[in-house]
Amino acid sequence: MLKVKDVTKKYGKVLAVDHMSFEVDQGEIAVLLGPNGAGKSTIIKCIAGLLQYDGEITVGGHVNKGIEAKQILGYVPETAALFDSLTVEEHINFIAKAYRLKDYEDYAGELFERFDLSDKTDKLGRELSKGMQQKVSICCGVIIRPRVVLFDEPMIGLDPKAIKEFKKLIMELKEQGCSILVSTHIIDTIKEVWDRILIMNKGKIVSNILRSQVGDEEEIEERYFAATGGTQ
Repeated sequence: MLKVKDVTKKYGKVLAVDHMSFEVDQGEIAVLLGPNGAGKSTIIKCIAGLLQYDGEITVGGHVNKGIEAKQILGYVPETAALFDSLTVEEHINFIAKAYRLKDYEDYAGELFERFDLSDKTDKLGRELSKGMQQKVSICCGVIIRPRVVLFDEPMIGLDPKAIKEFKKLIMELKEQGCSILVSTHIIDTIKEVWDRILIMNKGKIVSNILRSQVGDEEEIEERYFAATGGTQ
């Protein structure tokens, strides 16, 4: 569903992503795991179509910057970018209108309920805590029922209950056939939910691990530190 082929991104003379290639299959949860500065957010933004790059990226067989790809691609950025003067409910309605969604209200209500937003739907973006903003951002990212969804450090700022709900949510998306890419630099946040781990370092995929290839979580940690030189 998601294919990244020989993608390179430079910021001036800085090589942030270095000829990167990987795929995320249908119904697969893949995790970009790497230290700060490894290039995780950069490749996520390239996939989302927010950055210029060299190489090829397709979503569901469509070039990622085309309308066909954008219709099936969800994206939750590292830092929630809400509108100060829109309420929680208006954010969802805005996304729904942009994607021409129909009959989305019940699903929106389910998302609000599971992320404890039901009593905050009339709150403005600027009135929300960072954790609450992140919850709204997650809801906006999945309300379109994407076939591919990108989460960039999604659990930062979330409380334990919200983290639990987020993990349940991505497992449900997986069961529905959605391809999921999650970036993080904290190993413990991704245990129990991943199918594939893509370890990044200095703009490259240095290890591609399937769950069936490792014995336990300690082995992942050992492979991670071996691949990244001990950085977290």
